[in-house]
Amino acid sequence: MALPQAKLTATEVRLAALCLPSAPGWTRLAREAALARVRAMGMPGRRDEYWRFTDPADFVSAEPVPATHHARQKIPVFDGMDRVKLVFVDGVFDATASDDPALAGVEITRLAEAQGQDIHWAADLYGTLEARGQEPVDRPLAALNTAFATDGFLIRATGRAEKPVNLIYRHESDTSDAILHHVIKIEPGADLTVLENGPSAARFNKVMEVEIADGGAFHHVRVQGRDHDRRAATHIFARLGRESAFKSFTMTANGALTRNECVIELTGDDGVAHVAGACVGDGADFHHDDTVFVTHDAERCESRQVFKKVLKNGATGVFQGKILVQPGAQKTDGYQISQSLLLDGDSQFLAKPELEIYADDVACSHGSTSGAIDETALFYLRSRGVPRAEAVDMMVLSFIAEAVEEIESEEIREEIVERLAQWLARHRG
Repeated sequence: MALPQAKLTATEVRLAALCLPSAPGWTRLAREAALARVRAMGMPGRRDEYWRFTDPADFVSAEPVPATHHARQKIPVFDGMDRVKLVFVDGVFDATASDDPALAGVEITRLAEAQGQDIHWAADLYGTLEARGQEPVDRPLAALNTAFATDGFLIRATGRAEKPVNLIYRHESDTSDAILHHVIKIEPGADLTVLENGPSAARFNKVMEVEIADGGAFHHVRVQGRDHDRRAATHIFARLGRESAFKSFTMTANGALTRNECVIELTGDDGVAHVAGACVGDGADFHHDDTVFVTHDAERCESRQVFKKVLKNGATGVFQGKILVQPGAQKTDGYQISQSLLLDGDSQFLAKPELEIYADDVACSHGSTSGAIDETALFYLRSRGVPRAEAVDMMVLSFIAEAVEEIESEEIREEIVERLAQWLARHRG
């Protein structure tokens, strides 16, 4: 079916601004296939069902909207932890600011270095999970990433990683346009934690493909903040084997336009997949979109989607979440909750929760609510001497707590709560 002229034009304009990496190695066929997918799907537009709440214009334009990084002197998140740092500056790897990857106790290779090889373990994964994630919903920005990603890390864990791997993004150029692609493979029984933080670029397109074998575990905590003009489109594609675990949490503050997509396949029995997020936004130029698609294709699997958004001064939050239970995926336990706390009458929360179930022995639920501060609870706190601003902050942190509790590490949970409290204090009034 031919693309509408407007979509075709937008696609060709975007592609004309990019150059397909010419490495002759194992990524070539995957990149060419991804480029073909982009041309067949076209760039996203507001008429597309899963983009009707979010205008993708800034993601598909030939050049990024200039964005100034607002430098702060505060200590970056995760700096107090013992972890292996891998640093990108405007999408370019900075070896001098990074640690030795070998310290993590896992195999780590740069995509830019490995793509010219004839053989690599990532050849079976690069672009594979992204391609699987195109059904039943087109995700052209992810295919664009697979085709044109300039760098990223290929990480393989064969046992328990000695330290978390911390991917740190730094933003210096007002017109940087970064495209990074990470591939992560968790072998049977292995365990890895990946942390992400830092302002990334004026425009950021990132894909992470995660393959978790039987009995493996992957933990992911991401903090998006400090770059007020950020425009970021991120995708996580995960496939889980038998008795494996995937747990991902994202905290988002600031940013002009952020869309985080997560596509999860539970393909082995007794798998567990949790994806959660806490978002705080202030101002009419803040737009945050979480889009999640979880497919249950095995027995006795558990999935949780827990998303909380706190919005004020005209900020906009979006949640689109789906649980798909395939025939034969009996004993499925699927839970989805998306809630917003609107601190004024100008902000808005747009939600589209979905269940699609083809098995008859399941326990699936979803819910979505949007509301204001509970005045009775606020009065209770104020009557006991708590100033109004501090009382509101306490109630906001309590509201967000269910999402933050999805983080397994107590140390990280405490730091996330502290960062949220600091943000709320700075934005009082």
